[in-house]
Amino acid sequence: MKKNLDHTDPAKDMNTTRGNGGETHQRADSDGKVLTTQQGVAIADNQNSLKAGPRGPTLLEDFVLREKINHFDHERIPERVVHARGSAAHGFFELTESLEEYTTAKILTETGKQTPLFTRFSTVAGNKGSKDTPRDVRGFSVKVYTEEGNWDLVGNNMPIFFIQDAIKFPDLIHAVKPEPDRGFPQAASAHDTFWDFVSLSPETMHNVIWLMSDRALPRSFSMMEGFGIHSFRLLDKEGKSTFVRFHWKPVLGVQSTTWDEAVKISGADPDYHRRDMFEAIDNGMYPEWEFGVQLFTEEQANEFPFDHLDSTKLIPEEMVPVKIVGKMVLNRNPDNFFAETEQVAFCLSHVPPGIDFSNDPLLQGRLFSYLDTQLKRLGSPNFAQIPINAPKCPFANNQQDGHMQMQVPKTRVLYEPQSLDPTRPRESVEKGFESFHEKMDDGVKGRIRAESFADHYSQPRMFYRSQTAIEQAHIASAYAFELGKVDAAHVRTRVLSHLINIDDDLANRVATALGMELPKAADPAAPVKDMATSEAVQTIGITPKSLKGRLVGILVAEGSKHSEIKKFEDAAKEQGASVKIVSPNKEVKLDDGTRIQADERLAGGPSVLFDAVVSIIMPDQAKKLAKDSAALDWFNDAYAHCKAIAYCGATDEFILSKLPIEKDAFVTPLADLDSFIENAKSRLWEREPKVRDLA
Repeated sequence: MKKNLDHTDPAKDMNTTRGNGGETHQRADSDGKVLTTQQGVAIADNQNSLKAGPRGPTLLEDFVLREKINHFDHERIPERVVHARGSAAHGFFELTESLEEYTTAKILTETGKQTPLFTRFSTVAGNKGSKDTPRDVRGFSVKVYTEEGNWDLVGNNMPIFFIQDAIKFPDLIHAVKPEPDRGFPQAASAHDTFWDFVSLSPETMHNVIWLMSDRALPRSFSMMEGFGIHSFRLLDKEGKSTFVRFHWKPVLGVQSTTWDEAVKISGADPDYHRRDMFEAIDNGMYPEWEFGVQLFTEEQANEFPFDHLDSTKLIPEEMVPVKIVGKMVLNRNPDNFFAETEQVAFCLSHVPPGIDFSNDPLLQGRLFSYLDTQLKRLGSPNFAQIPINAPKCPFANNQQDGHMQMQVPKTRVLYEPQSLDPTRPRESVEKGFESFHEKMDDGVKGRIRAESFADHYSQPRMFYRSQTAIEQAHIASAYAFELGKVDAAHVRTRVLSHLINIDDDLANRVATALGMELPKAADPAAPVKDMATSEAVQTIGITPKSLKGRLVGILVAEGSKHSEIKKFEDAAKEQGASVKIVSPNKEVKLDDGTRIQADERLAGGPSVLFDAVVSIIMPDQAKKLAKDSAALDWFNDAYAHCKAIAYCGATDEFILSKLPIEKDAFVTPLADLDSFIENAKSRLWEREPKVRDLA
């Protein structure tokens, strides 16, 4: 037991100051240890990349950024440093409304054509062997094999990122990864180093509150939104630029699990999301997303109450509506997990003509980092020749030799200009990639963050106040859980000082749950604004009432009524759900003599794997199961996770009557099939405060 807790923050004695954009700087004293490059060159600013003016592009000459990112990209072998745990599928993209007014990219102008693609979903923090269901951001990366070259839209299931400048990415990931002196925790942000870093970096507050929300606990890959995060540019045939942000909206709607459910799923089935997508595609229930864009001009952007080049800021859909212009369907599983899912290489710099980049400093750094990462992971600049990465349109260049060279150039000429082989490829003004001709401002080259990046609290405040009451309780409870794992008292205090700036209710809930007093609010680098709320950032509030994509578990045993089982199975499937049979034994004989094979044994098929449950068992079997802890947990967890339950008379008499389960509107007898089917389309969130303490 720890006593005499010291809430004094050591950061105050570490010469901590704030930069132009509100970022934290910690300067070495005259006799202190100085941060240097690997060559021993002292670093003056470890928070900002070198840019051509505060809002200008990042400069290639920034050797500090290049060395830091380069070393970070190469510090793991052989799996990815981040996004190591991934699952993927083949599919197609189809444009339904042309954007010819804004871009020359054929993939965004030619409607009705199905273009092949490969999409990979992933967790961020865990290693390749970690679980599918931690509280984490999810990667959402799409490689579209367009006829003008590959387009890699490399995003996440959250519309913003933790940091504003790519130079901070190694620090963020080092903080969230297992602590280097002990090698744990795996795939978890609930530890001292993560919260120490984010609490000293107010720019992270927006992504952190998304991480504490239900968006960090998706029900399945097919129920996640995807975001390109950054502002990109679309260029028309005259070279005119329109800013764009890319969105993937799931046809099944945004849906999540509860934290308690996610924890138990990870023990019952660490491959929960991977298995769900594989089985859905295998059964012809293809995951599908609508593709949308937010389009806006430079003039419109200048009127935003935030800087759109700041990756910690989203553009509310109420401010700039998402225009749906296409769709993505995943309809084929990989033939080989390693050859495709593991070897696929995404690079943000892979864009076809007509799409270009903005000066977002995080995007600018990622343009370097992703290519460098693939060179390390896949061992050669020829990684593009691996089938899953190769374009499906004609391609030709003068690249030569190298490890894993699989092409055989039949020419003496691999350079240009040249005059010896007129058949060799040459540049094309008409078809070639053209960068936006941007007029640069008169800013001074330097490591300066734009003052327009300094507001770190207004959008987190908007996010929290936009949530439904139950979602706000989940967010507060998540902060309490995570900070409850933090041993450094001053770090907890520092986090609370930020939460006060986001919302007093949130700060009070978390402080009360931790048994802590509220400190003084952190000094904001810019005035905190009350933005209009946005329903689009909710999870539970916008979850559709539907059985499509959901999974119903039916508990049976020896002598169960075949006709009842079939009645519920048919009704669920008619509404678009999948059904799995659970039984104490792998094989079971039903009342009409039919012998069936269960999809799951009860001991390995807990109710956390299902969205709604049915129990059809005979009295003698119910008596046995009443003494089985797995059976009792099956019903208790379904109830505790606010799910619909349909029960037979034997289940009621011998099991439910012995458990703390209230027969509310979502606990119904078998005779009320229609009510069960309707209930199974959603959850009874009003039940949750009765079954667990929420902050």
